[in-house]
Amino acid sequence: MSHTAFLAELTSILGERYVLTEAVDTELFLTDHRGRYHGKALAVTRPASTEEVSRVVKACARAGIAVVPQGGNTGLCGGATPLEPRPAIVIRLDRMNAIRAVSPAEETMVVEAGCILADIQAAAAKEGLLFPLSLGAEGSCQIGGNIATNAGGISVLRYGNTRQLVLGLETVLADGTVLDSLRRLRKDNAGYDLKQLFIGAEGTLGIVTGAALKLFPGIRSRSIAMMQLSSVEDALAMFARARKVFGESISSFEIIGSSYMDFVLRYVPGTVMPFGQKAPWYLLLEVGDSQPDTPFTDAMEGLLAEAFEAGLISDAIIASSLAQEEAIWKLRHGVTGEFKLAGKTMSHDTSVPVAEQPAFVTRVENGVLAAFPDANVMMVGHIGDGNIHVVVLFPHERFATSEAFEEASDAIDVIIDNVAMELGGSITAEHGVGTTYRKRLARTKNPAELALMRQIKAVLDPTDMMNPGKLFLPEATT
Repeated sequence: MSHTAFLAELTSILGERYVLTEAVDTELFLTDHRGRYHGKALAVTRPASTEEVSRVVKACARAGIAVVPQGGNTGLCGGATPLEPRPAIVIRLDRMNAIRAVSPAEETMVVEAGCILADIQAAAAKEGLLFPLSLGAEGSCQIGGNIATNAGGISVLRYGNTRQLVLGLETVLADGTVLDSLRRLRKDNAGYDLKQLFIGAEGTLGIVTGAALKLFPGIRSRSIAMMQLSSVEDALAMFARARKVFGESISSFEIIGSSYMDFVLRYVPGTVMPFGQKAPWYLLLEVGDSQPDTPFTDAMEGLLAEAFEAGLISDAIIASSLAQEEAIWKLRHGVTGEFKLAGKTMSHDTSVPVAEQPAFVTRVENGVLAAFPDANVMMVGHIGDGNIHVVVLFPHERFATSEAFEEASDAIDVIIDNVAMELGGSITAEHGVGTTYRKRLARTKNPAELALMRQIKAVLDPTDMMNPGKLFLPEATT
């Protein structure tokens, strides 16, 4: 089938308006969020239903055309950009944005894959419930993409990753078959839990078109504090103390390094340093409960007073209004495109066992600075679950060519990955693999695990038409 005939078939399925082929219409969807990758596609399609997705995929299977699913295109690893030389289309899911059902009695919600995460949060809140997945891109990212990358965010400590929030899925397979597993069951032990194959698979096994989500009681009491301290060891000591005081009420326990804080205060409008002087590290602690009168403030004051007496923290504040809460969180989550404006950045999403974080941050910083003394090494992350993000920033003019940048990036990857592996960690905690981390995955993944992953891919997508080139390097180069 010629490409002209193939595009005509797509138009007959979706209508001319929803098959985009002109560069002016497709450019935004062929470039990744960070502007690092620029892809090509025969068309960007925008189906409005699972049936249309199925028909489009069947047409692609007949014509030998690859499929790249795309949600909000906010991923950080190039996972939604068509980069392979083979002909491909992008399937955008933004028109599939219906909330099909909300059940307060069950504490469940059934949604289409194109629903914006913030809209799901708002729909749950309208019923007095909580959908706890929360991350910086929640105003534009889509739940299908969150599921495809097993997104993490700021509430993993209490509620788990996206994987723990999904009860059932509706998925279109590589041959166009619709796998309808939209069950809202809390318990289902009838054979393999197939939905788990597609959560975190980044669209390489199928396209998620709908999801049944788990909701929780809404938060009606909350306390948020930020504190200054000298070391990651002290941060872990604070974590242990906070767990004794608040237990499962802790929703977020975030750490911010001094250089990251300096960057935010310099580049993010509207941010204000809440303390009189700088510190090596900052901690953000949020606790919450569904009961309206939980005395968190008194307990927080007691925790901070004892920590100050023990020499664990040098200063602290407790938010006394919604505006102060938002101001504190902006220091943690305010960065969006500022890194691109400030210079050349290399961002990492590493996890290690919680107790190994002090060793990780020390060894990584020392290793990177030894190799690149002019680097600005910034660290921020979810210290409660062991996920530290390392951002390495250089001036724009530091690299004369893109090849020089990639060479330095690869060298820094090796430094960080070697430390992570020696400490029993992972190269990616919540961002996925996409295109950016393929080489790192091939280098660090247990060979038996990697081989099994390839076998699963071959069974579900034997022609490699679903998001080809993601996760795996070509076998000849591994």
